[in-house]
Amino acid sequence: MRIAVPAETAEEPRVAATPETVKKLIALGGTVAVQSGAGRSSGLTDEAFRAAGASVEPDAAATLKDADVVLKVRRPEAADLPHYKRGAAVLAIMDPYGQDAALKAMAEAGLNAFSMELMPRITRAQVMDVLSSQANLAGYRAVIDAAEQYGRAFPMMMTAAGTVPAAKVFIMGVGVAGLQAIATARRLGAIVTATDVRPATKEQVESLGAKFVAVENEEFKNAETAGGYAKAMSDDYQRQQNELVATHIAKQDIVITTALIPGRPAPKLVTAGMVKSMKPGSVVFDMAVERGGNCELSKPGEVVDADGVKVVGYLNVPGRLAATASSLYARNLYAFLETLVSKDTKALAIDWTDELVKATALTRDGAVAHPNFAPKPAEPAIV
Repeated sequence: MRIAVPAETAEEPRVAATPETVKKLIALGGTVAVQSGAGRSSGLTDEAFRAAGASVEPDAAATLKDADVVLKVRRPEAADLPHYKRGAAVLAIMDPYGQDAALKAMAEAGLNAFSMELMPRITRAQVMDVLSSQANLAGYRAVIDAAEQYGRAFPMMMTAAGTVPAAKVFIMGVGVAGLQAIATARRLGAIVTATDVRPATKEQVESLGAKFVAVENEEFKNAETAGGYAKAMSDDYQRQQNELVATHIAKQDIVITTALIPGRPAPKLVTAGMVKSMKPGSVVFDMAVERGGNCELSKPGEVVDADGVKVVGYLNVPGRLAATASSLYARNLYAFLETLVSKDTKALAIDWTDELVKATALTRDGAVAHPNFAPKPAEPAIV
């Protein structure tokens, strides 16, 4: 079983394996090929991969040649698909929503593509949950980046020259990223508040020492799916929540937004008017900018100056901690791949009835196989 780890594009600093996981992959029964320079942005040298037992190949073609398994951060680039072996299992963050052409191309290339972000949130799969491992780091980094842009101290400081007030930080969206953002801002000494439409998050917020802010009506009490995701809220609820949030935001120094609904554009939570109400020097950090953003004024990859308020739209926030993000992501991949390999033959043996496989398999046998992304049958013609 040959396992390939190609380099990502220049925009993606993470890598899908580390020397630690290379050793585990070899123990699993594989030979591992890593493209030269794949780990450079994560602080991992070719020599470190060689020392772990991997071969280091000069380019993508040599790395992918005859690979039974390919481990990536992002889905395969179209230009590289001819280098993939038909039937190869490809594990990556596939970003499948609205990517019909890319999924079709992978299917036509004969790949068995697995989308790691579709991993079900069940106990067995916790160690494979890339959304959690990467969002946890993103929440931490968002606070660090916001603090840098804020340019003032977070904790209250009592000095001979006078008292420095604590920064007020408001977290919008209390998933994994939001909870880590709360914890990080609290550790830095900020006064932290948070909001979310899911009622279960109130206790989590308060357990971290932050105050919960929300319109707590009947709709709020039923605003969570069985899978733990937020439901889209009614227009009336959104109006009430927006009024409450608008008043609150005007008093904040830093607002960090993390709200995402799978397969949909990011909900707009912070209007231009809300940003305008904030004091000059305040910061809005939009973690959902890659999905259209939670703030009306955010722009992907830019820091917008809105009359003295900085609106930060950094892309790939986990990648801003590439070394740590790669370490956790590589362990996620290894844990999943281990379930796809026969302990007896040390070869790839995918059980297509396994709930983890069914949840994550995008393409198989030349077709898009996942029910949420497979092409819809044509409507019968009306005669």
